[in-house]
Amino acid sequence: MPAKSETFLLKYTYTSEGETISEEGVGISYPQTATGFNDTLTATSDPVRGDGYYGRDDGFHTVQINLSDFVGIIRIQGSLDVDPADSDWFTVQLGTGNRSVDTTGLIREENITQVEYLEEKAGSNSYNFTGNYVWLRVKIEDWTAGTVNSIYLNH
Repeated sequence: MPAKSETFLLKYTYTSEGETISEEGVGISYPQTATGFNDTLTATSDPVRGDGYYGRDDGFHTVQINLSDFVGIIRIQGSLDVDPADSDWFTVQLGTGNRSVDTTGLIREENITQVEYLEEKAGSNSYNFTGNYVWLRVKIEDWTAGTVNSIYLNH
């Protein structure tokens, strides 16, 4: 079966001056212009099908995260359940296959559970991970500024 690409549809809801506002899209921005709103946000994407859904045995996935002036934490979550409830989601370990050279010259495998930006981050980063996940989603937490332009999945 050929490789498949997916785009995560991100969603969040917040309250500003007593009004509940919902936003969704491939690209979403922190609501800096909302009157009376100065808080951290959590956003979650709709689930997309992973390798396990199609019965593939390699489980190789790549996620590309595209940001503008973003501050917050991004996690990729997976589920092995065909019809997952909230309790069926877990954080996926990112970075399998990504390597860096430490100060002693040794090559280190990077394995992380979240992408955390404490200062404004712009640009694009890609992460590889392996697992026979049936479903995958994005969870953004402690979001205080900036824009998520898009998050893509290829498998």
